[in-house]
Amino acid sequence: MGSPLRKFRNIQPLLLGRLPGQLVIQYSNVCNADCPQCGMRRSEHIARYTLDKDYVKRLIDSAAAKGIKSLSFTGGEPLLYLDDIIELTRHADQAGIPYVRTGTNGFIFQGSEKADFSERITRVAGKLASTNIYTFWISLDSAESVAHEQMRGIKGVVRGIEKALPIFHEYGIYPSVNLGINRSVGGNSLQPYLNDTTPHDFLESFKEAFQRFYSFVYNLGFTMVNACYPMSSDTADSKQINAKLYGAAANNSIINFSREEKALIFKALFETIPKYRGKLQIFSPRCSLYSLVQKFTHSRAPLFPCRGGADFFFVECEKGLIHPCGYRQEPHTNLPDLVQRFGKITDCDLCEWECFRDPSDLLGPFADIFRQPLQLVGKIVKEPRFFQLLLEDLRYYNACNYFNGRFAPQYEAMERFAKP
Repeated sequence: MGSPLRKFRNIQPLLLGRLPGQLVIQYSNVCNADCPQCGMRRSEHIARYTLDKDYVKRLIDSAAAKGIKSLSFTGGEPLLYLDDIIELTRHADQAGIPYVRTGTNGFIFQGSEKADFSERITRVAGKLASTNIYTFWISLDSAESVAHEQMRGIKGVVRGIEKALPIFHEYGIYPSVNLGINRSVGGNSLQPYLNDTTPHDFLESFKEAFQRFYSFVYNLGFTMVNACYPMSSDTADSKQINAKLYGAAANNSIINFSREEKALIFKALFETIPKYRGKLQIFSPRCSLYSLVQKFTHSRAPLFPCRGGADFFFVECEKGLIHPCGYRQEPHTNLPDLVQRFGKITDCDLCEWECFRDPSDLLGPFADIFRQPLQLVGKIVKEPRFFQLLLEDLRYYNACNYFNGRFAPQYEAMERFAKP
Protein backbone atom coordinates (compact mmCIF):
# COMPACT_ATOMS: atom_id res chain seq x y z
CA MET A 1 0.00 0.00 0.00
CA GLY A 2 3.04 2.28 0.17
CA SER A 3 5.11 3.89 2.91
CA PRO A 4 3.68 6.63 5.19
CA LEU A 5 5.97 9.15 3.46
CA ARG A 6 4.67 8.17 0.03
CA LYS A 7 1.08 8.39 1.25
CA PHE A 8 1.74 11.88 2.62
CA ARG A 9 3.31 13.03 -0.63
CA ASN A 10 0.27 11.76 -2.52
CA ILE A 11 -2.18 13.82 -0.44
CA GLN A 12 0.15 16.80 0.04
CA PRO A 13 -1.53 18.75 -2.82
CA LEU A 14 -4.70 18.98 -0.69
CA LEU A 15 -2.77 21.16 1.77
CA LEU A 16 -2.25 23.60 -1.10
CA GLY A 17 -5.93 23.65 -2.02
CA ARG A 18 -5.31 21.41 -5.03
CA LEU A 19 -6.06 17.82 -5.98
CA PRO A 20 -3.41 15.21 -6.77
CA GLY A 21 -2.65 15.91 -10.42
CA GLN A 22 -3.89 13.61 -13.16
CA LEU A 23 -2.79 13.37 -16.80
CA VAL A 24 -4.63 11.33 -19.45
CA ILE A 25 -2.50 10.68 -22.52
CA GLN A 26 -4.21 9.55 -25.69
CA TYR A 27 -1.25 7.63 -27.07
CA SER A 28 -2.98 6.80 -30.35
CA ASN A 29 -6.40 6.96 -32.00
CA VAL A 30 -5.72 3.77 -33.97
CA CYS A 31 -8.24 1.09 -33.08
CA ASN A 32 -9.16 -2.40 -34.28
CA ALA A 33 -12.72 -2.51 -32.88
CA ASP A 34 -15.93 -1.18 -34.37
CA CYS A 35 -17.81 0.15 -31.34
CA PRO A 36 -20.85 2.21 -32.36
CA GLN A 37 -20.36 4.48 -29.36
CA CYS A 38 -16.91 5.65 -30.43
CA GLY A 39 -15.73 8.03 -33.14
CA MET A 40 -12.37 6.26 -33.33
CA ARG A 41 -13.77 2.89 -34.44
CA ARG A 42 -11.90 1.15 -37.22
CA SER A 43 -14.60 1.85 -39.81
CA GLU A 44 -14.56 5.60 -39.10
CA HIS A 45 -12.80 7.58 -41.83
CA ILE A 46 -10.56 9.79 -39.72
CA ALA A 47 -6.88 10.65 -39.77
CA ARG A 48 -4.90 8.32 -37.51
CA TYR A 49 -2.08 9.45 -35.24
CA THR A 50 0.29 7.96 -32.70
CA LEU A 51 2.48 10.02 -30.39
CA ASP A 52 6.26 9.88 -30.53
CA LYS A 53 7.47 7.73 -27.64
CA ASP A 54 10.42 9.98 -26.79
CA TYR A 55 8.11 12.99 -26.71
CA VAL A 56 5.86 11.16 -24.25
CA LYS A 57 8.85 10.38 -22.04
CA ARG A 58 9.73 14.08 -21.90
CA LEU A 59 6.11 14.88 -21.14
CA ILE A 60 6.11 12.33 -18.32
CA ASP A 61 9.28 13.85 -16.86
CA SER A 62 7.68 17.29 -16.93
CA ALA A 63 4.45 15.93 -15.42
CA ALA A 64 6.29 14.28 -12.54
CA ALA A 65 8.31 17.42 -11.81
CA LYS A 66 5.15 19.53 -11.73
CA GLY A 67 3.15 17.38 -9.35
CA ILE A 68 1.22 14.88 -11.48
CA LYS A 69 0.41 11.80 -9.36
CA SER A 70 -1.76 9.77 -11.75
CA LEU A 71 -1.21 8.89 -15.40
CA SER A 72 -3.50 7.11 -17.85
CA PHE A 73 -2.60 5.75 -21.28
CA THR A 74 -5.69 5.55 -23.45
CA GLY A 75 -6.48 5.26 -27.15
CA GLY A 76 -7.67 4.12 -29.62
CA GLU A 77 -6.53 0.74 -28.47
CA PRO A 78 -3.46 1.05 -26.21
CA LEU A 79 -2.42 -2.60 -26.41
CA LEU A 80 -1.78 -2.32 -30.14
CA TYR A 81 1.36 -0.66 -28.74
CA LEU A 82 1.90 -2.96 -25.78
CA ASP A 83 5.70 -2.76 -25.68
CA ASP A 84 5.58 1.06 -25.90
CA ILE A 85 3.05 1.22 -23.08
CA ILE A 86 5.18 -1.10 -20.94
CA GLU A 87 8.26 1.03 -21.54
CA LEU A 88 6.38 4.26 -20.79
CA THR A 89 4.83 2.79 -17.65
CA ARG A 90 8.29 1.93 -16.35
CA HIS A 91 9.49 5.40 -17.26
CA ALA A 92 6.61 6.97 -15.30
CA ASP A 93 7.47 4.89 -12.26
CA GLN A 94 11.12 5.90 -12.45
CA ALA A 95 10.04 9.54 -12.78
CA GLY A 96 8.05 9.23 -9.55
CA ILE A 97 4.43 8.99 -10.73
CA PRO A 98 2.82 6.43 -8.38
CA TYR A 99 -0.44 5.64 -10.17
CA VAL A 100 -0.37 4.49 -13.80
CA ARG A 101 -3.21 2.76 -15.62
CA THR A 102 -4.09 1.52 -19.08
CA GLY A 103 -6.45 -0.99 -20.64
CA THR A 104 -7.79 -2.77 -23.69
CA ASN A 105 -10.89 -3.34 -25.78
CA GLY A 106 -10.21 -7.05 -25.31
CA PHE A 107 -8.91 -8.00 -28.76
CA ILE A 108 -6.03 -9.90 -27.15
CA PHE A 109 -8.56 -12.40 -25.75
CA GLN A 110 -9.66 -13.68 -29.14
CA GLY A 111 -8.79 -17.23 -30.13
CA SER A 112 -9.14 -18.78 -26.68
CA GLU A 113 -9.66 -22.17 -28.33
CA LYS A 114 -6.19 -22.11 -29.89
CA ALA A 115 -3.30 -24.04 -28.36
CA ASP A 116 -1.13 -20.95 -27.88
CA PHE A 117 -3.78 -18.86 -26.09
CA SER A 118 -2.53 -19.41 -22.53
CA GLU A 119 1.04 -18.76 -23.63
CA ARG A 120 0.03 -15.48 -25.33
CA ILE A 121 -1.90 -14.24 -22.31
CA THR A 122 0.89 -15.29 -19.97
CA ARG A 123 3.30 -13.10 -21.95
CA VAL A 124 0.97 -10.09 -21.67
CA ALA A 125 0.35 -10.66 -17.96
CA GLY A 126 4.06 -11.10 -17.33
CA LYS A 127 4.91 -7.85 -19.10
CA LEU A 128 2.31 -5.91 -17.12
CA ALA A 129 3.41 -7.53 -13.87
CA SER A 130 7.00 -6.45 -14.54
CA THR A 131 5.86 -2.83 -14.14
CA ASN A 132 4.25 -0.98 -11.24
CA ILE A 133 1.02 -0.49 -13.15
CA TYR A 134 -1.78 0.30 -10.70
CA THR A 135 -4.88 -0.48 -12.77
CA PHE A 136 -5.39 -2.49 -15.94
CA TRP A 137 -8.91 -2.32 -17.38
CA ILE A 138 -10.80 -4.47 -19.87
CA SER A 139 -13.81 -3.00 -21.65
CA LEU A 140 -17.07 -4.94 -21.50
CA ASP A 141 -20.34 -3.29 -22.43
CA SER A 142 -23.11 -5.85 -21.97
CA ALA A 143 -24.27 -8.67 -19.71
CA GLU A 144 -24.71 -10.81 -22.84
CA SER A 145 -21.62 -12.06 -24.65
CA VAL A 146 -23.28 -11.91 -28.06
CA ALA A 147 -24.47 -8.33 -27.54
CA HIS A 148 -21.03 -7.15 -26.43
CA GLU A 149 -19.19 -8.87 -29.27
CA GLN A 150 -21.65 -7.56 -31.85
CA MET A 151 -21.19 -4.03 -30.56
CA ARG A 152 -17.41 -4.23 -30.55
CA GLY A 153 -17.06 -6.26 -33.72
CA ILE A 154 -14.61 -8.59 -31.98
CA LYS A 155 -15.77 -12.19 -31.73
CA GLY A 156 -14.95 -14.69 -29.01
CA VAL A 157 -13.47 -12.22 -26.51
CA VAL A 158 -15.77 -12.94 -23.55
CA ARG A 159 -14.83 -16.62 -23.36
CA GLY A 160 -11.21 -15.55 -23.71
CA ILE A 161 -11.54 -13.05 -20.85
CA GLU A 162 -12.97 -15.75 -18.59
CA LYS A 163 -10.05 -18.05 -19.45
CA ALA A 164 -7.47 -15.28 -19.08
CA LEU A 165 -8.45 -13.77 -15.72
CA PRO A 166 -6.96 -16.60 -13.62
CA ILE A 167 -3.68 -16.16 -15.49
CA PHE A 168 -3.61 -12.45 -14.69
CA HIS A 169 -4.42 -13.20 -11.06
CA GLU A 170 -1.50 -15.62 -10.87
CA TYR A 171 0.74 -12.72 -11.87
CA GLY A 172 -0.75 -10.38 -9.28
CA ILE A 173 -2.79 -8.40 -11.82
CA TYR A 174 -6.48 -8.00 -10.94
CA PRO A 175 -8.05 -6.33 -13.99
CA SER A 176 -10.97 -3.94 -13.69
CA VAL A 177 -13.90 -4.36 -16.05
CA ASN A 178 -14.79 -1.04 -17.67
CA LEU A 179 -18.46 -0.58 -18.58
CA GLY A 180 -19.39 2.05 -21.13
CA ILE A 181 -23.04 2.69 -20.18
CA ASN A 182 -25.34 2.07 -23.13
CA ARG A 183 -28.82 0.75 -23.91
CA SER A 184 -27.58 -2.84 -24.17
CA VAL A 185 -25.97 -3.05 -20.71
CA GLY A 186 -28.44 -5.77 -19.77
CA GLY A 187 -28.32 -7.45 -23.18
CA ASN A 188 -30.00 -6.95 -26.55
CA SER A 189 -33.32 -7.93 -25.00
CA LEU A 190 -33.22 -4.81 -22.80
CA GLN A 191 -32.98 -1.59 -24.80
CA PRO A 192 -35.31 0.87 -23.06
CA TYR A 193 -36.27 4.27 -24.41
CA LEU A 194 -38.04 6.72 -22.16
CA ASN A 195 -40.44 7.80 -24.90
CA ASP A 196 -41.63 4.17 -25.16
CA THR A 197 -42.22 3.59 -21.46
CA THR A 198 -42.88 5.32 -18.15
CA PRO A 199 -40.06 6.83 -16.05
CA HIS A 200 -40.64 4.14 -13.41
CA ASP A 201 -40.35 1.31 -15.93
CA PHE A 202 -37.30 2.93 -17.55
CA LEU A 203 -35.62 3.16 -14.14
CA GLU A 204 -36.46 -0.44 -13.29
CA SER A 205 -35.16 -1.63 -16.67
CA PHE A 206 -31.77 -0.06 -16.04
CA LYS A 207 -31.64 -1.31 -12.46
CA GLU A 208 -32.22 -4.80 -13.84
CA ALA A 209 -29.59 -4.20 -16.53
CA PHE A 210 -26.94 -3.11 -14.01
CA GLN A 211 -27.76 -6.07 -11.77
CA ARG A 212 -27.39 -8.45 -14.69
CA PHE A 213 -24.10 -6.83 -15.66
CA TYR A 214 -22.60 -6.97 -12.17
CA SER A 215 -23.63 -10.59 -11.75
CA PHE A 216 -22.24 -11.44 -15.19
CA VAL A 217 -18.78 -9.92 -14.63
CA TYR A 218 -18.56 -11.39 -11.12
CA ASN A 219 -19.22 -14.86 -12.55
CA LEU A 220 -16.59 -14.26 -15.23
CA GLY A 221 -14.03 -13.78 -12.46
CA PHE A 222 -13.64 -10.00 -12.26
CA THR A 223 -12.98 -8.45 -8.86
CA MET A 224 -13.24 -4.77 -9.80
CA VAL A 225 -15.59 -2.71 -11.97
CA ASN A 226 -15.90 0.87 -13.17
CA ALA A 227 -18.51 2.64 -15.27
CA CYS A 228 -17.93 5.23 -18.00
CA TYR A 229 -20.82 7.66 -17.85
CA PRO A 230 -22.67 8.36 -21.13
CA MET A 231 -21.15 11.35 -22.87
CA SER A 232 -23.76 12.17 -25.50
CA SER A 233 -27.43 13.08 -25.46
CA ASP A 234 -29.98 14.92 -27.56
CA THR A 235 -29.11 18.31 -26.06
CA ALA A 236 -27.40 21.02 -28.06
CA ASP A 237 -24.45 21.43 -25.72
CA SER A 238 -23.53 17.74 -25.90
CA LYS A 239 -23.58 17.78 -29.70
CA GLN A 240 -20.94 20.46 -29.40
CA ILE A 241 -18.98 18.23 -27.02
CA ASN A 242 -19.06 15.33 -29.47
CA ALA A 243 -17.04 17.37 -31.95
CA LYS A 244 -14.24 17.94 -29.47
CA LEU A 245 -10.84 16.41 -28.97
CA TYR A 246 -11.40 12.99 -27.54
CA GLY A 247 -13.10 10.78 -30.09
CA ALA A 248 -14.68 8.31 -27.64
CA ALA A 249 -18.19 9.65 -28.26
CA ALA A 250 -20.66 9.42 -31.12
CA ASN A 251 -24.20 10.37 -32.02
CA ASN A 252 -25.59 6.84 -31.93
CA SER A 253 -28.91 5.85 -30.41
CA ILE A 254 -27.29 3.12 -28.31
CA ILE A 255 -25.53 5.80 -26.19
CA ASN A 256 -27.64 8.86 -26.99
CA PHE A 257 -29.62 9.78 -23.87
CA SER A 258 -31.86 12.70 -23.04
CA ARG A 259 -31.38 14.65 -19.83
CA GLU A 260 -34.39 12.86 -18.33
CA GLU A 261 -32.94 9.47 -19.28
CA LYS A 262 -29.55 10.34 -17.79
CA ALA A 263 -31.16 11.28 -14.48
CA LEU A 264 -32.86 7.88 -14.33
CA ILE A 265 -29.75 5.97 -15.41
CA PHE A 266 -27.59 7.60 -12.73
CA LYS A 267 -30.32 6.91 -10.17
CA ALA A 268 -30.47 3.26 -11.26
CA LEU A 269 -26.70 2.89 -10.86
CA PHE A 270 -26.82 4.72 -7.51
CA GLU A 271 -29.47 2.32 -6.20
CA THR A 272 -27.86 -0.85 -7.60
CA ILE A 273 -24.26 -0.41 -6.41
CA PRO A 274 -24.84 -1.17 -2.69
CA LYS A 275 -26.20 -4.63 -3.53
CA TYR A 276 -22.85 -5.65 -5.05
CA ARG A 277 -20.30 -3.86 -2.89
CA GLY A 278 -19.62 -7.08 -1.00
CA LYS A 279 -18.78 -9.03 -4.17
CA LEU A 280 -17.12 -6.46 -6.41
CA GLN A 281 -14.88 -3.47 -5.86
CA ILE A 282 -17.10 -0.86 -7.56
CA PHE A 283 -15.23 2.34 -8.24
CA SER A 284 -18.21 4.57 -9.17
CA PRO A 285 -18.70 6.81 -6.10
CA ARG A 286 -22.31 7.20 -5.01
CA CYS A 287 -21.71 10.80 -3.94
CA SER A 288 -20.84 11.67 -7.54
CA LEU A 289 -23.86 9.77 -8.88
CA TYR A 290 -26.05 11.61 -6.37
CA SER A 291 -24.66 14.90 -7.69
CA LEU A 292 -25.39 13.86 -11.28
CA VAL A 293 -28.97 12.92 -10.41
CA GLN A 294 -29.41 16.39 -8.89
CA LYS A 295 -27.91 17.96 -11.99
CA PHE A 296 -30.22 16.25 -14.46
CA THR A 297 -33.33 16.24 -12.27
CA HIS A 298 -33.15 19.70 -10.74
CA SER A 299 -30.55 21.47 -12.93
CA ARG A 300 -28.27 21.95 -9.93
CA ALA A 301 -24.66 22.89 -10.49
CA PRO A 302 -22.18 20.47 -8.92
CA LEU A 303 -20.99 21.35 -5.42
CA PHE A 304 -17.40 20.91 -6.56
CA PRO A 305 -16.44 22.00 -10.07
CA CYS A 306 -14.49 19.72 -12.35
CA ARG A 307 -10.75 20.20 -11.91
CA GLY A 308 -10.03 19.77 -15.61
CA GLY A 309 -7.54 22.47 -16.55
CA ALA A 310 -6.64 23.11 -12.91
CA ASP A 311 -5.28 19.79 -11.62
CA PHE A 312 -6.32 17.35 -14.37
CA PHE A 313 -5.21 17.47 -18.01
CA PHE A 314 -5.56 15.62 -21.32
CA VAL A 315 -3.02 15.14 -24.13
CA GLU A 316 -4.38 14.41 -27.60
CA CYS A 317 -2.52 12.17 -30.01
CA GLU A 318 -2.51 14.35 -33.13
CA LYS A 319 -0.06 17.04 -32.03
CA GLY A 320 0.58 16.06 -28.44
CA LEU A 321 -0.98 19.28 -27.18
CA ILE A 322 -2.10 19.61 -23.57
CA HIS A 323 -5.76 20.49 -22.93
CA PRO A 324 -7.96 20.94 -19.84
CA CYS A 325 -9.77 17.72 -20.71
CA GLY A 326 -10.85 15.66 -23.69
CA TYR A 327 -13.68 18.05 -24.56
CA ARG A 328 -12.35 21.59 -24.18
CA GLN A 329 -10.23 22.86 -27.04
CA GLU A 330 -8.11 25.55 -25.37
CA PRO A 331 -4.51 24.31 -25.25
CA HIS A 332 -1.89 24.76 -22.54
CA THR A 333 1.62 25.53 -23.71
CA ASN A 334 2.96 23.58 -20.76
CA LEU A 335 1.62 21.80 -17.73
CA PRO A 336 1.21 24.27 -14.87
CA ASP A 337 3.18 23.78 -11.68
CA LEU A 338 0.80 21.89 -9.39
CA VAL A 339 2.97 22.48 -6.33
CA GLN A 340 1.87 26.12 -6.42
CA ARG A 341 -0.97 27.07 -4.09
CA PHE A 342 -4.56 27.45 -5.34
CA GLY A 343 -4.72 26.76 -9.07
CA LYS A 344 -7.38 28.50 -11.14
CA ILE A 345 -10.63 26.52 -11.41
CA THR A 346 -13.17 27.05 -14.18
CA ASP A 347 -16.79 26.27 -13.26
CA CYS A 348 -17.20 23.89 -16.19
CA ASP A 349 -20.12 21.47 -16.23
CA LEU A 350 -20.23 20.52 -19.90
CA CYS A 351 -19.73 16.80 -19.57
CA GLU A 352 -19.74 13.80 -17.24
CA TRP A 353 -16.30 12.38 -18.01
CA GLU A 354 -15.93 10.22 -14.89
CA CYS A 355 -12.12 10.24 -15.00
CA PHE A 356 -12.25 13.91 -13.95
CA ARG A 357 -15.77 14.24 -12.53
CA ASP A 358 -15.52 11.50 -9.88
CA PRO A 359 -12.23 12.60 -8.26
CA SER A 360 -13.39 16.22 -8.33
CA ASP A 361 -16.38 15.21 -6.20
CA LEU A 362 -14.45 12.85 -3.96
CA LEU A 363 -11.47 15.06 -3.17
CA GLY A 364 -12.78 18.55 -3.86
CA PRO A 365 -14.08 18.98 -0.28
CA PHE A 366 -10.64 18.25 1.20
CA ALA A 367 -8.95 20.83 -1.01
CA ASP A 368 -11.64 23.35 -0.03
CA ILE A 369 -10.73 22.98 3.64
CA PHE A 370 -7.60 24.97 2.81
CA ARG A 371 -8.93 26.85 -0.21
CA GLN A 372 -12.30 28.21 0.95
CA PRO A 373 -13.31 26.79 4.33
CA LEU A 374 -16.32 29.06 4.90
CA GLN A 375 -17.83 28.10 1.54
CA LEU A 376 -17.25 24.44 2.38
CA VAL A 377 -19.23 24.82 5.60
CA GLY A 378 -22.05 26.37 3.58
CA LYS A 379 -22.03 23.44 1.18
CA ILE A 380 -22.21 20.95 4.05
CA VAL A 381 -25.22 22.77 5.49
CA LYS A 382 -26.87 23.00 2.07
CA GLU A 383 -26.34 19.39 0.97
CA PRO A 384 -25.68 17.08 3.95
CA ARG A 385 -26.73 13.98 1.98
CA PHE A 386 -23.81 14.44 -0.42
CA PHE A 387 -21.32 14.52 2.44
CA GLN A 388 -22.88 11.50 4.12
CA LEU A 389 -22.42 9.57 0.90
CA LEU A 390 -18.89 10.94 0.48
CA LEU A 391 -17.80 9.61 3.86
CA GLU A 392 -19.36 6.23 3.10
CA ASP A 393 -17.58 6.13 -0.27
CA LEU A 394 -14.23 6.90 1.31
CA ARG A 395 -14.65 4.20 3.96
CA TYR A 396 -15.58 1.74 1.22
CA TYR A 397 -12.60 2.83 -0.89
CA ASN A 398 -10.35 2.04 2.06
CA ALA A 399 -11.91 -1.44 2.29
CA CYS A 400 -11.12 -1.85 -1.43
CA ASN A 401 -7.42 -0.99 -1.02
CA TYR A 402 -8.21 2.18 -2.98
CA PHE A 403 -8.75 0.00 -6.05
CA ASN A 404 -5.16 -1.11 -6.28
CA GLY A 405 -5.26 -3.66 -9.09
CA ARG A 406 -2.21 -5.45 -7.67
CA PHE A 407 -4.05 -6.76 -4.59
CA ALA A 408 -6.69 -9.43 -4.22
CA PRO A 409 -9.98 -8.05 -2.85
CA GLN A 410 -10.67 -8.02 0.89
CA TYR A 411 -14.15 -9.49 0.80
CA GLU A 412 -14.64 -9.47 4.55
CA ALA A 413 -13.94 -5.73 4.73
CA MET A 414 -16.08 -5.05 1.64
CA GLU A 415 -19.04 -7.02 2.96
CA ARG A 416 -19.75 -4.37 5.61
CA PHE A 417 -20.83 -2.01 2.84
CA ALA A 418 -23.20 -4.39 1.05
CA LYS A 419 -26.89 -3.54 1.38
CA PRO A 420 -29.81 -5.59 0.02
